[in-house]
Amino acid sequence: MFEIFIGILIIFVASFIQGLTAFGFSLLAVPMLVVFLSPKVVVPVMIIYSLLLNLYLFIEARKDVMLKRIIPLIICGIAGIPFGAWILKALEPQVLKIFIGVAITFFAILFILGFRRKVKNEKRAFLPIGFLSGILNGSISMSGPPVILFFSNQGMRKNVFRANLIVYFLTLNIFSIPVFFLSGLLTEEVVTHSLHYLPGLLAGAVAGNAMAHKVQENRFRKIALVVILLSGVLSILSGMNVIS
Repeated sequence: MFEIFIGILIIFVASFIQGLTAFGFSLLAVPMLVVFLSPKVVVPVMIIYSLLLNLYLFIEARKDVMLKRIIPLIICGIAGIPFGAWILKALEPQVLKIFIGVAITFFAILFILGFRRKVKNEKRAFLPIGFLSGILNGSISMSGPPVILFFSNQGMRKNVFRANLIVYFLTLNIFSIPVFFLSGLLTEEVVTHSLHYLPGLLAGAVAGNAMAHKVQENRFRKIALVVILLSGVLSILSGMNVIS
């Protein structure tokens, strides 16, 4: 019962951040849940929860989606997933986590300090950004940082920022579920844990989404960058086996 309570608390905090910023759920929840659950259970649970979260958030955010703007990002993100899976088999995940964590932390600090260089040809830039994101999704289940940092660099409005992220992650979730099902990873244990932590997911999502409407543009960007910085640090610690 104590582990279930801790799990609900972790899921609540992570889903609150997701509801507020439209990202950060898996980045925050996975490193903490794998302390007492197997990654083979945690990752499928995160996929199920992410799908539910993004569906819920999409209902309200859909009016701000700029689908034509992010189609190249979505296509390249999907294309990168198989390459990420191959990298996961070929290289040590711990090494990848440290490398990616250092890169994310570095760029997050730069942006927090005020660095910006707006990209004029956004569609062309989406190709490598999306592909890298897909690779990260397939290798270490961390697709968000490249896309989030790029959106922040472009100065995207808060509502558009959230809506485009939601659609992007929702698409990756939809493509990931069949892969996990065919791989036999959606087990009875996964379903059981998904039901245990569901109250935390629902409460956190509703609270975070409500708070998102009260946060000003500048503060929202700062929160987003701080969450990314935290995810970079967590990735490094996880790669060093400090929190995993």
